[in-house]
Amino acid sequence: MSWDATLRPQDVLAVIMGGGAGTRLFPLTKDRAKPAVPLAGKYRLVDIPISNCLNSDLRRIFLLTQFNSGSLHRHIQESYRFDTFSAGFVEILAAEQRPGRTDWYQGTADAVRQNLIHLNSYPHRLVLILSGDQLFRLDCRALLQRHVASGAAVTVATTPVRAEVAGAFGIMEVEESGRITRFVEKPKDPAVQATLRGYPDALPASMGIYVFDRDMLADALAGSEVDFGKHVIPRLIQTGRVHAFPHEGYWEDIGTIRAFYDANLELCEPLPRFNFYDSSAPIFTHARYLPATKIIKCQIERSVIADGCIINDALIDHSLLGIRSRIQAGATIRDSLIMGQDYYDSPERVPVPGAPMMGIGHGTWIERTIVDKNARIGDEVRITPYDKPAYLDGPNYYVRDGIVIIPKNAVVMSGTVI
Repeated sequence: MSWDATLRPQDVLAVIMGGGAGTRLFPLTKDRAKPAVPLAGKYRLVDIPISNCLNSDLRRIFLLTQFNSGSLHRHIQESYRFDTFSAGFVEILAAEQRPGRTDWYQGTADAVRQNLIHLNSYPHRLVLILSGDQLFRLDCRALLQRHVASGAAVTVATTPVRAEVAGAFGIMEVEESGRITRFVEKPKDPAVQATLRGYPDALPASMGIYVFDRDMLADALAGSEVDFGKHVIPRLIQTGRVHAFPHEGYWEDIGTIRAFYDANLELCEPLPRFNFYDSSAPIFTHARYLPATKIIKCQIERSVIADGCIINDALIDHSLLGIRSRIQAGATIRDSLIMGQDYYDSPERVPVPGAPMMGIGHGTWIERTIVDKNARIGDEVRITPYDKPAYLDGPNYYVRDGIVIIPKNAVVMSGTVI
């Protein structure tokens, strides 16, 4: 889709929310912001909304950060460098204290409110607000042009959800004209769900993606409400022109360990719902100069393997291996995510005497597990969630949603059974 005469890319500012604590993704968010969590072997979650903007010719992008933001800032600075003569940027707006305001962001609306002074330094008509932790494809031009054509002051992107899962979402009632007339937060009562109109055989759930007219955004944030989804949008539905944009493509809120695990492993399927191989809308990330992956005498089924890996005489089944992963002979990895390494290891980097090198050791068995970056797993280790409770904090490991997580920089000594 191209831009039409009613709207230009320079009329729009994009704002990506990247400051949440991401407690439901713990321990992956123990040392990093949720948008910085690795995805699909070589990306970060934040690459998705940024790429959607870039593929829609939106080049003025603000990223609002607050919690555990060091690695997120580093990734942005290393990945998104625009030409000196271009007006484009991905600018980090970290939470800051000012005279008369000493607290941090209290919610999504409060975060934008605190940064209006920076947004208003640039000419614009519309503000597009995106989440930094969702997996989706969206032609932002279609959303923005629909907003202008409808005469709305606010547009909320919606996605169809089944009634049985509607209790996890904010659900809209939408007229045939597209106007939103009602908002119900997480309705679990079937009788209430039956009163909400929207998609055929489905309910329209908010995606947490919004378009605001500039003046409407300023008016909406004039009060003290702290969250768009819980406070601002429900109030504006009663008083303003709020319309829905029906998005029927793939969308996944990476809010829990289970959702993160399932979304990554689905990429191993022959035809995953999210396609990283679409050349018309590539997903951008940090450009690394890594060698090709080396595979020696292995059995590999339904798996995705990123750049720079060395895999020696191992069995890899329905698993995803991140950059620089090192898998030793005799290892078996099933239904697992191995996030890889930030650098190639060497003996002098070993943190304690007798600790294994980074990667997966000889004869180790790993099943239904997420191994975070730079983990050192020794020889003849066995890791599986079976016979464990769905939630457990163990020594050097966690179980969430029935999935074992080995945290970043963990050391699992040879012979350990988890």
